[in-house]
Amino acid sequence: MSMEASSMPVPMSDPSAWATAMNNLGMSPLGLSTQTLVTDFEQNVGLMPEFTPMNPLLPGLGLVPEVPVIKEIIHCKSCTLFPPNPNLPPPATRDRPPGCKTIFVGGLPENSTEQTIEEIFGPCGGIIAIRKSKKNFCHIRFAEEFTVDKALYLSGYRIRLGSSTDKKDSGRLHVDFAQARDDLYEWECYQRMLAREERHRRKIEEDLMRPPSPPPIVHYSDHECSLLGDKIKEDGQFAEAVRVLLTWLERGEVNRRNANNFYSMIQSSNSHIRRLMSEKAQHEKEMEEAKEKFKTALSATLAQFEQIVSVFQAASKQKAWDHFSKAQRKNLDVWRKQAQEIRNLQNEQLMGIRREEEMEMSDDDMEDLQSSKHLEDSAASQAEALKEENDSLRCQLDAYRNEVELLKQEQNNNQPARSEEDNTHSQQLSFLQQALQGMQTQLIKMQEELRRREAELEKSLEEKQQMNKEVQTLKEGLQNLQSQKNTEKTQLETPLEDEGDTEEESADQTSEACVEPTVVTCSQEKEAPTERSLQSPVQSEREALLVGIMSTFLHVHPFGASLEYICSYLQRLDSKISTGEVEALLSRLPCTFRQELTGVGASLEKRWNFCGFQGIRSL
Repeated sequence: MSMEASSMPVPMSDPSAWATAMNNLGMSPLGLSTQTLVTDFEQNVGLMPEFTPMNPLLPGLGLVPEVPVIKEIIHCKSCTLFPPNPNLPPPATRDRPPGCKTIFVGGLPENSTEQTIEEIFGPCGGIIAIRKSKKNFCHIRFAEEFTVDKALYLSGYRIRLGSSTDKKDSGRLHVDFAQARDDLYEWECYQRMLAREERHRRKIEEDLMRPPSPPPIVHYSDHECSLLGDKIKEDGQFAEAVRVLLTWLERGEVNRRNANNFYSMIQSSNSHIRRLMSEKAQHEKEMEEAKEKFKTALSATLAQFEQIVSVFQAASKQKAWDHFSKAQRKNLDVWRKQAQEIRNLQNEQLMGIRREEEMEMSDDDMEDLQSSKHLEDSAASQAEALKEENDSLRCQLDAYRNEVELLKQEQNNNQPARSEEDNTHSQQLSFLQQALQGMQTQLIKMQEELRRREAELEKSLEEKQQMNKEVQTLKEGLQNLQSQKNTEKTQLETPLEDEGDTEEESADQTSEACVEPTVVTCSQEKEAPTERSLQSPVQSEREALLVGIMSTFLHVHPFGASLEYICSYLQRLDSKISTGEVEALLSRLPCTFRQELTGVGASLEKRWNFCGFQGIRSL
């Protein structure tokens, strides 16, 4: 029975109490099965539409007294909330942190779960997170700030899980504000967003109130300068063009390259002065004419006013005045007074114009006096300025003189160094001149040798032609001899053998006599070229030995050797050898030995090289 009694559900009280409590919280009342108990609940207002709260005004104060909130029992699925004693003071709370969305809930039963906590505080609003501790308290973070106020309403309620009377299933709720970093961060972000929006709004207002900025000035260029020069010459665009020119001058766009362009633009702007003066004179003339017209028109109107006033004066005389009625007389008096006032005003205006003209005349006289004084002052200031310029020019002249003296001293100090440099340069030039002279002499020698060889070549060609002619003559003589022999053989076939024999002997003798001189000439011709071929630069065996030794020595020295070095080497072998003999032998063999100039300037040197391997190819 006890188990059944404990498992039986506790009978619920009237659901209107739960509805009243949740209605006071501004939450939609829910039953145990989360169904809406009150259908016509207004969440924004927090009251039922039929309920009209009574707010009686205190007499004499005009204030609305606080209506006491009646807390009722709240039934949930797994627990029941009992209201606190209404006579007790309200539970204490800490100061609300900025942007608070998190609450501290203490006094929870030990057997409570997150589901139980969500059942209790879920109707207050959307829950983002529940952090439950083992020490019977938890932290709940809501999605909105206003839900925290609804959750604070449950502070002081006694909670009981199910129908159990165990201490672990009961407790007293204590709800308070909690300080969370996430809430503070979101609140700061929201405040920064509001500040940004406020700054943006103020900036927009300032931009609307700010006067429009002037149009930008173009930067200087040759193209823009030419366009600006054309604009300055035009009367309609002169003001804008002068503003651009002034900006360029203030920016410092003038330099030596474009100074002429700026001068021409300034000159063209100066040419407008005459035009402006003529326009000013024309406007002044028009103003004078307008003044004269105004004076004439004003005098005409004044004359008409005088006539009207005289009409009213004539009408006010007794002859005509008695015939008017009272109303007519009254109107005539009013009209006469108005005409007199207007006439007086016009007279004062005319007198004022005349006074202004007199003042202008006096101002012109004063201006003449002031201009004369100004001219005297300007002359004195110009004299002082000229004195200052003279002093400055004298100072500049002294400075230039000092600079010239310093330059002269520096030149005198630098003269020894320059003299040494000049000496070195002169020595180098002399060495170069000597080298050039040596090269010129060598070129002259080579040209002479070339001419000599060309002459020898021409002679050899002539000799060759002569030899060819002699060979042809010899061939013709041989052919003649053969023909004679053939004729003689035919003659010997005659019957007279004796006669034939004698004739043959005589013919043989004659033929031998004829052939001998021709053979001798051929042998002489053949011996002539052999004699020519025997003529060589090496005339003796001693010179041949010297050529072999020198070629071996120079072959060992690939960069060549001087004549003195070669002679010193040969004199070790034979002291009778002279330098002239060696030089003559080397110069006679150009295809075997070659002379070259090596070095630069003072280190120029003539060296002999062995070129036999190249010379044998050219022969």
